[in-house]
Amino acid sequence: MADHSVLDIVHLKKSFGDHEVLRDISFSVNSGDVISVIGSSGSGKSTLLRCINFLEDPTNGQILYQGKDAEKLNRAVYHSKVGMVFQSFNLFANMTVLGNCVTGQKLVLKRNAKEAEEKALYFLEKVGMAPYRNARPAQLSGGQKQRVAIARALAMDPEVLLFDEPTSALDPEMVGEVLSVMKDLAEGGLTMLVVTHEMGFARDVSNRVIFMDGGVIVEDAAPQEIFTAPKHPRTREFLSRVLG
Repeated sequence: MADHSVLDIVHLKKSFGDHEVLRDISFSVNSGDVISVIGSSGSGKSTLLRCINFLEDPTNGQILYQGKDAEKLNRAVYHSKVGMVFQSFNLFANMTVLGNCVTGQKLVLKRNAKEAEEKALYFLEKVGMAPYRNARPAQLSGGQKQRVAIARALAMDPEVLLFDEPTSALDPEMVGEVLSVMKDLAEGGLTMLVVTHEMGFARDVSNRVIFMDGGVIVEDAAPQEIFTAPKHPRTREFLSRVLG
């Protein structure tokens, strides 16, 4: 089956007052793509994800999901199809790990308790967090919280998962455990759009790397190309700085 685009970002712009953060961004995410979005802080990467997920309203342009205008779709259903994993986990502190992974399924997907729990446990198992099903977020390390957040997003059966710097709030020794879960998901064929500072992940796991600078896409190519023969001076300068 040929890849089809799951998301199309069409002439997306976002301004906060006079400050234009995204200037005319267009690209497509195909089924099975693992795209890493890299660039300096302030280049618009996180704002891009927040606009795709309508946590910010785009100033201009369109987001198409499966060819339909995403803005016209039921928001809760869209969020289940286009899931998001945040750098700050965003778990419900007053619920157990299992509760965190079950609530959305019941509310949005109208699954019954039994089905929702089975689904939740399946994904908690996958990310190595099933033994902690009855723990509260406060009892978990950052890496464990992030793995629960990933399981929670997966339990909604998303078509695509957006990751907003999922390892940037973690201690260095916990980064690896989250990246290895993400690598497994990529190998399993999940469509992913990942804003990341982890160049190893971008190089080794993605099939596409988008380099953003100053609110535009400067380069969008295979990791091979971006890391070994970047076309644009700004890409070269960024990589020489971060790869040192």
